[in-house]
Amino acid sequence: MISVKDVSLTIKKNKILDNVSIEVKKGETVGLTGGNGSGKTMLMKCICGFNTSFTGEILVSGKRIGKDTEFPKKCGFIIENPGFVPYFSGYENLKVLAGINKVIGKEEIINYMKLVELDPYSKKSVKKYSLGMRQRLGIAQALMENPDILILDEPFNGLDKKMAGKIREILMDEKDRGKTILLVSHNENDISYLCDRTYEIDGGRIV
Repeated sequence: MISVKDVSLTIKKNKILDNVSIEVKKGETVGLTGGNGSGKTMLMKCICGFNTSFTGEILVSGKRIGKDTEFPKKCGFIIENPGFVPYFSGYENLKVLAGINKVIGKEEIINYMKLVELDPYSKKSVKKYSLGMRQRLGIAQALMENPDILILDEPFNGLDKKMAGKIREILMDEKDRGKTILLVSHNENDISYLCDRTYEIDGGRIV
């Protein structure tokens, strides 16, 4: 489902990714670990089509990113801090995003907000959300269109212990349903619990 072949990326003479190759097969959950600045997030941005100035080849569901398609289809993702319209409510933000592909409606948005324990009827603007609430809204956004692939950069960031446990179970359910997941987490317990295999990246290289 995801194939990264000999990918390198240089920004302002700094080599961010250096000949990276990874593979995520259909139905697998694969972890990506490494320290801050190791290249994990930039690799995910390249896979999602947010940066296409790399050399090498990235295929998602058989389509070459930056050549056959700008962005991977049927893919839900969280990259860094989820960005939302600050003066819209959580529901209004998800409604706008759902309007892009037009594959889900009000019912699905409400159900996924409830799944992550957010009130879909609240008028509170996202700018008044806590970090954990914004993260849960990002998770709802990633899941709500029932994508085949999930690309999740630190999905447990800002969550308390109880909610982190709930999100782990939600992701395990997605895995059991055959979803393909690429996951970054600093927490070894998250990685060992959810992932079938793990790649470690350091200094832009798979080690």
